[in-house]
Amino acid sequence: METNDLYPVRHLSADECWELLISSSFGRLAMSISGEPDIYPVNFIAADQRLIFRTAEGTKLLELTVNDKVAFETDGIGRDEAWSVVVRGHARVLDTQHEIEAADQLPLRPLIPTLKYIYVEITPQVITGRRFQLGPEPERY
Repeated sequence: METNDLYPVRHLSADECWELLISSSFGRLAMSISGEPDIYPVNFIAADQRLIFRTAEGTKLLELTVNDKVAFETDGIGRDEAWSVVVRGHARVLDTQHEIEAADQLPLRPLIPTLKYIYVEITPQVITGRRFQLGPEPERY
């Protein structure tokens, strides 16, 4: 279904979602430990049907080791339209030398001047996306 005045929201195919993930570099990682939700901003790269980000020791990494089920969201907004892609899947720390060396070759650098030696991979199980046509609110009455 195309977006228009009557249907301002269009659901995206998996291929369209991957195109947007590949074009994006910043998103939000959502996790839950003992029923307590957390969300973290991360820069990432989409490669080989997975998402990769870097992190350091701390709460985010600890939470991933307790519960590897995550949700990840990235989005974009323009003048006339916006979009959002949500990935649900499993996260794991890359731990073999081969995996780490391959990840080191990706163009993924921290956004802030911090040392982040740990690579985390999200393997998607479900990917959903929507594109939104922006505009004024329709008449209500």
